[in-house]
Amino acid sequence: MVHTEDIESIKRRIVELQVEHRDLDQIIGMLISQPGFDQLQIRRLKKRKLQIKDSITLLQIQLEPDIPA
Repeated sequence: MVHTEDIESIKRRIVELQVEHRDLDQIIGMLISQPGFDQLQIRRLKKRKLQIKDSITLLQIQLEPDIPA
């Protein structure tokens, strides 16, 4: 059972990660629009963006009640 404080902490972390995810999306778009952009840097940022998305998903799963099979 997840406590109320834990739920609020998880929700705050999800919001923080969503903001970081959105920021990375904007940065990637800005870098791609520049001539001669660094492919490696773009790949690293995209990888980080996927990691953040996975973290958000895992946190959201923690907030959902267990459904018996």
